Amino acid sequence: MKISIETLARTDLATAWKVYYTPEHITRWNAASDDWHSPRSRVDLREGGSFSTRMEAKDGGMGFDFEGAYTRVVPHALIEYRMGDGREVSVRFEHTDGGVRVRTVFDAEAENPAEMQREGWQAILDSFARHAEAESGNP
Repeated sequence: MKISIETLARTDLATAWKVYYTPEHITRWNAASDDWHSPRSRVDLREGGSFSTRMEAKDGGMGFDFEGAYTRVVPHALIEYRMGDGREVSVRFEHTDGGVRVRTVFDAEAENPAEMQREGWQAILDSFARHAEAESGNP
């Protein structure tokens, strides 16, 4: 089952792209709620390159490494990757009159309900959009 989410970041394409894949930005936006954070991230954005972002509850109660390998990279347009468990993700960047539309399509996992997964990923993508807008002076 594929799940699709999207957001609109009121920023330019170069800023959206940089904020999405740069570790020092990822650690500032990659959380679904205020009680989670990403204390570290590593990115080698190229086909065959890998990534790993540590996601943790701020109280230290739980955490995991979100990791995988890039399978396709088209600068300022597309990032595709395969997560460690084999699920695939596609992230498209599209310049529009209102900013940059980012659309993510990902394979659902079997442990959690699809709606819960959609809501979590959407919250993270919305956090990305807010951070990208702030970086470009459009809060």
